Amino acid sequence: MRLFGLLGYPLTHSFSQKYFTEKFHQLGFTDAAYENFSIPDIQELSMILDSKKGLEGFNITIPYKKAVIRFLDEASEPVQKMGACNCVKISNGKLKGFNTDVVGFQKTLEPFLKPYHQRALILGTGGASAAVEYVFQQLRIPYRFVSRNETADTITYQALNKDILDTHQLIVNTTPLGMYPNVDACPEIPYQLLTAQHHLFDLIYNPTETKFLSLGKQQGATIQNGYDMLILQAEESWRIWNEKS
Repeated sequence: MRLFGLLGYPLTHSFSQKYFTEKFHQLGFTDAAYENFSIPDIQELSMILDSKKGLEGFNITIPYKKAVIRFLDEASEPVQKMGACNCVKISNGKLKGFNTDVVGFQKTLEPFLKPYHQRALILGTGGASAAVEYVFQQLRIPYRFVSRNETADTITYQALNKDILDTHQLIVNTTPLGMYPNVDACPEIPYQLLTAQHHLFDLIYNPTETKFLSLGKQQGATIQNGYDMLILQAEESWRIWNEKS
């Protein structure tokens, strides 16, 4: 039995499990399965690796995209640079880490980019934000991190003003704020300062239109959720798992 899975906590619902289960059915695979590994402590990954025979790879979601790094024997160049991993391939007992969020985010964002999208704001500093930062570096789009606490590398939500919003037309939410079932939550940005030249991208896919996106749309901004990105990163994971080592 070929086994794959999703590592995270909590896993109240899993796009990945449903997606890959349906994919295996469509491909006529009767000897493949995709499981959820919902563990409250990353240290429990060792037990999963020991007990799950036939495990060939797994995806990683909140909150372990950074914590999983120490379990890897090898990491792709993007993972080494960003310090975040969302896909692991197991070959000959060795774990190699990849980041398929990079592929998914870049390919879904690029069709929406306009000449006036010169700078970006990345809301949140967790594991998902690392892939967004990496893509902006590749696209040579300057960016600033926004977080609840100010650091040398971040500004606070309270610091966002008209000058910043006027010069940062791309805004990406990498936080879980607004994710089902907490659909009334959203990042605390000054939505009244958004315009038709702003583009809002929410990595969340459930609900389809988060409060973050809805408030942006009311101001005329273009909006985009994380569903297409999720599809692309899942397909990239499948490609990696089936690639000859």
